[in-house]
Amino acid sequence: MTNTPVHATRTLATTIPSGIRIMVVDDEEDILHVIKKILEIHHFVVDGYEDPKRALSEYRSNHYQLLILDIRMPGMDGFELYRKIRDVDSKVKVCFLTAFETYRDRFRELFPELEEVRCYIKKPVTAAQLLQHVENVLELHK
Repeated sequence: MTNTPVHATRTLATTIPSGIRIMVVDDEEDILHVIKKILEIHHFVVDGYEDPKRALSEYRSNHYQLLILDIRMPGMDGFELYRKIRDVDSKVKVCFLTAFETYRDRFRELFPELEEVRCYIKKPVTAAQLLQHVENVLELHK
């Protein structure tokens, strides 16, 4: 994440419908906290997990509209977590988050149906960029 203050985020293009739930999974506690706070300030309901296995075990089908998953995590990477979640909830949308460019080709190979410009977020990411990805994936346009 960059040093952009949480309060300096942009406003979403539309009013957010109430009840949009997002699951964020990142093994880095500080990044998880900042992402969660940015989204909550913009009225999303956010559940955050540092452990992908715990996130999977507590996942409820049709409960979340969006997953924001770090790719590189111990025990289970974000790609594997998404595949397992997608097996029980094919409607949930996803954004992958990573600081490593090396995962881009694997993303394209594993998920050719996902739009890279919408679903692949490169760290560091500003609050405005994060919100733009969320807005685009959830199709919250004017």
